Amino acid sequence: MIAGMQGVSARRSTEIDFHALARDIKRWGGELGFQGVGITDCEMPEAEARLLEWLALGRHGEMDYMARHGAKRARPAELVPGTLRIIAVRMNYLTEARESWSVIRDGTRAFVSRYALGRDYHKVLRRRLQQLADRIAAAVGEFRYRAFTDSAPVMEVELARKAGLGWRGKHTLALAREAGSWFFLGELYTDLPLPVDAPAEDHCGTCERCIRVCPTGAIVAPYQLDARRCISYLTIEHPGAIPQALRPAIGNRVYGCDDCQLACPWNRFARKSGEGDFAVRNGLDDVSLVELFGWSEATFHERLLGSAIHRIGYERWLRNLAVGLGNAPTSPKVIAALEARRDDPSALVREHVQWALARHADETGGLQRKGG
Repeated sequence: MIAGMQGVSARRSTEIDFHALARDIKRWGGELGFQGVGITDCEMPEAEARLLEWLALGRHGEMDYMARHGAKRARPAELVPGTLRIIAVRMNYLTEARESWSVIRDGTRAFVSRYALGRDYHKVLRRRLQQLADRIAAAVGEFRYRAFTDSAPVMEVELARKAGLGWRGKHTLALAREAGSWFFLGELYTDLPLPVDAPAEDHCGTCERCIRVCPTGAIVAPYQLDARRCISYLTIEHPGAIPQALRPAIGNRVYGCDDCQLACPWNRFARKSGEGDFAVRNGLDDVSLVELFGWSEATFHERLLGSAIHRIGYERWLRNLAVGLGNAPTSPKVIAALEARRDDPSALVREHVQWALARHADETGGLQRKGG
């Protein structure tokens, strides 16, 4: 988040052509590497009702901050007093990498969600949003603003929809006709009374491929996600033991899950990102589970510092890899890797290692995994 400056004075605000400024903001955003820039107001009553219902059903799991912030997430002017408009931005992140399904289907490899293969997107988008704010300030003088990118109680998908950047897909992610869903979102909350854009229309139609492909059945109905079953939640946000009943379905997905995006027909139109920061680091698009499980804590920090993965910490990283190895084809390398961490200092890691070894000790299950 970026601290705001003083607001535009009433006298000077009457001298600003806000329609021209909105056009300039969109042009500047494009020059700064955003593939979409839109503007919306702060009103989200329907989204607020859906949010409160989702929280009441407990579908946020152990993300207590979701409940703690409550309706503030749907009320931008309460989060940042004085907010009149939100400038929403979109930045593509799809990069050159090994084809996802081929990794997912190879039980010896580790699948990392494609958004996390490179540099931490929070840092990239915050820097660009700051640059956009600086350009606005150079044109109109000091104004109040605050920048966000998946870092505060902000309803990013709803704001993107209202700003015309895309609609909310049945998997609950933002979708755009010209970009699919392989993009990050960011926002500038501002006190500038800019003209707003028309909201995006829904183009999912009768398609439910994302619902059918979800490995754990987390998309419980169109536009409804139960985070407690979502692999992205389980491997990133969830702090404790992953429920045993869900572990087999996780497969080799050790950080996040892209299945619903991979199945979505709109992603045929997704365009590759030109951002060097999003390029694959450490070979994470095609690396073995055994290799990653062998990393020391020092190696983890050295290799993944500056990556979105780093924030889950070494313990959860090993927990996730242990699940992946438990689902891997049985082999001497897999067994040796797990045995090496049987007495890991972390009780959380030990529990998942023991589960994985038990999976391989099951002769019938082991033969099935060898064959499959």
